Amino acid sequence: MRLRGPLPVLLVSLVLTSGCDLDSVLSETARFREEFTYTCALPAGGRLDLENFNGSVEIMGWEKDEVRVSGLKFAGSEADLRELKIEVTSDGQTARIRTVAPSGRRSHAGARYMLRAPHRVELDRIRTSNGSIRAEFIQGSARLETSNGSITLRQLEGSVEARTSNGSISLTEVRGDCVLRTSNGRISVERLKGALEATTSNASVSARILEPGAGRVIRLVTSNGSIELALDAFQQNEIVAQTSNGSVTVRLPASLQARLRATTSNGAIHSDFPVLAGSTGKDHLEGEIGGGGPLIRLATTNGSIRVLRF
Repeated sequence: MRLRGPLPVLLVSLVLTSGCDLDSVLSETARFREEFTYTCALPAGGRLDLENFNGSVEIMGWEKDEVRVSGLKFAGSEADLRELKIEVTSDGQTARIRTVAPSGRRSHAGARYMLRAPHRVELDRIRTSNGSIRAEFIQGSARLETSNGSITLRQLEGSVEARTSNGSISLTEVRGDCVLRTSNGRISVERLKGALEATTSNASVSARILEPGAGRVIRLVTSNGSIELALDAFQQNEIVAQTSNGSVTVRLPASLQARLRATTSNGAIHSDFPVLAGSTGKDHLEGEIGGGGPLIRLATTNGSIRVLRF
């Protein structure tokens, strides 16, 4: 293991001018700040574990077999800044990073992290609060958790579990099954190859899935928000899209073979596909498309439902 300590750089300002904060999480009372940098060896395929509070986390993949941990710690007093510790340990297979609060006090103190890690790395558990999480160019599974902050993932290969509250979740070019949960935040998924379970409230859900995987379930749930789903390929997938006070729009391949069950209370239902051997009414549409297959369940109240053909 190779481990280097923090740079001896202390940035102290008695009065912060407007716009000088390096992260939105730095409160007006976080008047004392200190930069840090650590480096530890980690082979490709290793694990990365980070526990933080009150601060953002950014992880970028690179070619080196090591983790570079840099960032900024901040506190409301000089004494709290001295007590606020950044712990970095490694056993050769797992790198662990932890922010230790000053005497158990977390108010107005925290850290902002910017990490470089091997492309092939398992993000075993990345946890923070009151800050965003961002990860790019990673080949490995990811478990991410924050609150009052967004989660943004781009070009990942591996399964994803992402959870936040009062923040959005955004995925672009991810290959792997994804479970996404938030509240009061939008969920947006672009060019996914894998199954998807996305749950939020008081916000919309939109997803484009290129390859869902044979027989895998696609589930999108929200309240007081719209749902938009586009499936470039239908591979015998059960689909659930459920909301209230919002519309549901699903785009599916022309070769679709499925059973459709669509219900709403106050809205229209439209299907580009002929729906046969079922029943239709003002508030529901049920039957077979293309001879039948997996069930597509679409439900809302106070919103329309559209089933469109690519």
